[in-house]
Amino acid sequence: MTDKQHITIKGVKEGLVFLLDDQCEFSTLLDELQYKLEKSHQQLLTGPIVHVHVKLGGRQVGEDEKDLIKSAIRQQGNLIIQSIESDIPEEPKDDDGQNLKVLTGIIRSGQTIEHDGNLLLMGDLNPGGSLLCTGDIYVLGALRGLAHAGVKGREDAVIAASLLRPTQLRIAEVISRPPDEWMTGDAAMEFAYLIESVMKIDKITQLHRLRKLPIVFKA
Repeated sequence: MTDKQHITIKGVKEGLVFLLDDQCEFSTLLDELQYKLEKSHQQLLTGPIVHVHVKLGGRQVGEDEKDLIKSAIRQQGNLIIQSIESDIPEEPKDDDGQNLKVLTGIIRSGQTIEHDGNLLLMGDLNPGGSLLCTGDIYVLGALRGLAHAGVKGREDAVIAASLLRPTQLRIAEVISRPPDEWMTGDAAMEFAYLIESVMKIDKITQLHRLRKLPIVFKA
């Protein structure tokens, strides 16, 4: 087999990086991987335990194809696969709201709740308590502690509460102004949101202006 350089193997501080061409056929890629592991790169691959990071570039592969790559690399008993990564960003999951976490009770001082998704607290968030999530935060009670929505950078996340009296609000990387600058004193449920990276407060009845949510009727 000729060395067509569809695969480049580089040594780094953490071990080895396998750079895989994202343009050729997958079967061609697999054949070359097998060839380099068994013949042309034996000197580089021998020795003690070596950690391997596989970079797929713009290639999108399924679990079966990942398993084939893993099986080929694992035949070299000293190679340990640390990651198989693609440059293609993951699409948001349409999970029909199943990433919504519902909590009941009181979050007290010193307690921190973290969640990947949206968070609904049916209770109070006391001063010294914290809620952190990647999506929205809804508190059916008094929000008097720290709430951080969109922790991975989602600037369209919102924070809503029956009584909004936080020590601090944060959406993505934007931190709220001191509460006494924007508290309305209104007893109506309010929510915090970002407009051009500036935090604003409004009544929950205005949320529809930000979110055009479909109405689904189920029998």
